[in-house]
Amino acid sequence: MTVNAADKAAQDRFAFGDNWLSFLELVDEPRIAKAVTSLKDALGVSDLAGHTFLDVGCGSGLFSLAAHRLGARVHSFDFDAKSVAASAKLRSIFAPQSAWSVAQGSILDEAYTRTLGVHDVVYSWGVLHHTGAMWQAIEAASRLVAPNGLLYISIYNDQGLASRLWWRVKRRYVQSGPVVRRQLVLAFGTYFGIRGALARAVKRACGAKVPPAVRSRGMSAHHDLVDWIGGFPFEVAAPEEIFGVLRRRGFDLRYLKTCAGGYGCNEYVFARVSDAPLG
Repeated sequence: MTVNAADKAAQDRFAFGDNWLSFLELVDEPRIAKAVTSLKDALGVSDLAGHTFLDVGCGSGLFSLAAHRLGARVHSFDFDAKSVAASAKLRSIFAPQSAWSVAQGSILDEAYTRTLGVHDVVYSWGVLHHTGAMWQAIEAASRLVAPNGLLYISIYNDQGLASRLWWRVKRRYVQSGPVVRRQLVLAFGTYFGIRGALARAVKRACGAKVPPAVRSRGMSAHHDLVDWIGGFPFEVAAPEEIFGVLRRRGFDLRYLKTCAGGYGCNEYVFARVSDAPLG
């Protein structure tokens, strides 16, 4: 497979597939139901019957499965061979007789993406900023959206200096051995745990309702933490940058969920409403 030079240049890469294979042990019907609900809410649909769904960087395959449960014809692909294996395993367990297809490929590989056609929903959650060429990846994903179709992406929020410091942490993780990696996950897991507990305590003291700490997308707190600490390559963008790029490509914003200026991902659903030049 011929992959863009930017992908080849990313020598240090987090083992996303190892993390997703481990996560599969936790996948059950309640987690799948949460994934289905979050997908319906963001897309503003009750089902996807009669529509095609392209999962760019499918990871564990949980949201490909959610789209399948909603009635979509699903194609999933991922650059990471173990992520492909994870998605294929999930399919074999929960949708063995489905037409849901899983393949290995890169969003930066133009020869591959030309074979995909266009789709009613193109989904890429927390993926495009890990390619080593985020803007190229966003534009490539947008080309795969059919007229009047939807593009659902999530991109790390640009926190300025804090994002630059996280870049260093993530690079340190992927360049280190297992002992240092465990230390980083433990240290930052403790930090996030204490910070979260303090935030909940302050809300309670102010009389605010504190919702239960449930992963709304059906994900795992531990696996998300490992992904956050180690996820490299790592790029970020401010919402206005994402708006500008996709507006010029003929897309209108239909849904936005931000991380309130903090760390993590901003989520966007755009609709392709015009045939603006896609070159």
